[in-house]
Amino acid sequence: MDKVVATAAEAVADVTDGATLAVGGFGLSGVPNVLIQALLERGVSGLGVVSNNCGALDSGLAVLLAAGRIARVTGSYIGANKEFARQYLAGELEVELIPQGTLAERLRAGGTGIPAFYTPAGVGTQVADGGLPLRYDGEGGIALASPPKEVREFDGVAYVLERAIRTDFALVRAARGDRHGNLVFNKASRNFNPPAAMAGRITIAEVEELVEPGAIDPDQVHLPGIFVQRVVALSPEQAADKGIERRTVRVPRREDR
Repeated sequence: MDKVVATAAEAVADVTDGATLAVGGFGLSGVPNVLIQALLERGVSGLGVVSNNCGALDSGLAVLLAAGRIARVTGSYIGANKEFARQYLAGELEVELIPQGTLAERLRAGGTGIPAFYTPAGVGTQVADGGLPLRYDGEGGIALASPPKEVREFDGVAYVLERAIRTDFALVRAARGDRHGNLVFNKASRNFNPPAAMAGRITIAEVEELVEPGAIDPDQVHLPGIFVQRVVALSPEQAADKGIERRTVRVPRREDR
């Protein structure tokens, strides 16, 4: 039952070229940076990544992307990641863009044994009709486009069929975790980490605080240990290393001075 692995390098040692990964995080919040760095140092390539976004500011998945280690991205958001946009438009990267809620549900469905589901999101668009560019040819044309999906009516409303997502591995970051793999996530990091963890056949969690079994109130567990196979305890320095994507400072009002 003790799932603790000594190092991040040991935890990702069996991730091979071409593996698929579900990766938690939302922006820079709750990103498993230590495990991602271990993958970078391991040297694997041709990875298929499923994540809300592909990192930013040279952190998170952006380091794997910049090193040319990622072959395909399934996600919702390119954002300000200029290298992501460059590789996509240059035809170096295959990209499947998915509505954010649909992505979360496809991951969750994969972890709960639901093979597919119907949703109204995307009906009447290229999400359902096909034609979204999965890969460009580098000259402005489309080398590979998304296929059409099944659309069906229920009670007079159209829904599109979406397939569940399962990956070889999942990498997530939790605020607290015990040796059995029960996890607690902090605020925004709870958005995509739990469904990403559920989608992985082997899920690896880096935890900012490792506690003994029983220390977490069962009612406070966000993800039960049945979905987690390996736990890596972060050092205090690693746990405290959290980037800020866009720092904003409020100008003090006169009454605050």
